[in-house]
Amino acid sequence: MKTLRFASVGDNCIDRFRPPVSQSFVGGNAVNVAVQLARLGHESFYFGAVGRDADGSRTRRLLAENGVRLDHLQERDGVTAYTDIEVLSSGERVIAFEDFGVCAGYAPDQADIDVLKTMDHVHIGWMDDGGALRRALAAAGISLSQDISVNADPENLGIEGLMIAFGSAGDDDQVGEEMLQRLFAQDAGIAVVTRGSKGSAALSGAARASTGIRAVDVVDTTGAGDSFIAGFLSAHVSGAPLLQCLEAGRDHAARTCTHVGGFPQEPLPL
Repeated sequence: MKTLRFASVGDNCIDRFRPPVSQSFVGGNAVNVAVQLARLGHESFYFGAVGRDADGSRTRRLLAENGVRLDHLQERDGVTAYTDIEVLSSGERVIAFEDFGVCAGYAPDQADIDVLKTMDHVHIGWMDDGGALRRALAAAGISLSQDISVNADPENLGIEGLMIAFGSAGDDDQVGEEMLQRLFAQDAGIAVVTRGSKGSAALSGAARASTGIRAVDVVDTTGAGDSFIAGFLSAHVSGAPLLQCLEAGRDHAARTCTHVGGFPQEPLPL
């Protein structure tokens, strides 16, 4: 597989699992995608912000240990973002509370944007910039994706200019199909929707594909969607056909479901 240059931009957080897990992990959509792309053998850059606190240092260390390039990681006054998570008996997780910390208001500066324009592909996670980065990179013709399911504010949810729009619809077939059609109709080059236990589907101007899940003993689903994105992007930017991209995402997500947290790491107690 060809080694590619990827950048993930946006959120990081400390995933704090409530009892009975009672442990914390480094995570966040953009961070998880960056780590998983590095684990797949690509040159992976993370653009985001952490606080000047212990959680910020921990995030920086784990990213570096996983081979993620941190040339453009900002340190800002304030708290590193965190998310409180409850894990159900099924392995599904429920977000109980979020504090976006110094991720709120983060935006790459012009020098960062110039570097982003040199990447083979850029993935945007949670950002509250009103879509400014997406529009700037789309105008420059950069291959670009975003997970629209991690951002609840309509101001930050534009689709225009995305090569790939990712969404999560749960198990409902009708909801999944409606989301797929809506994303594609809003000018995403490729619309990709994960559907929980129903697998995933993708739609482009030239093809449509779908696949089921890969059955594993689920420990935790945190970060599975982010791993799916990394697997899909690795295959797509390498030139694989649509079905093969879905299968790559499926298989990478399944591996993530076999451990707690978005990528393998030593947890800390709460």
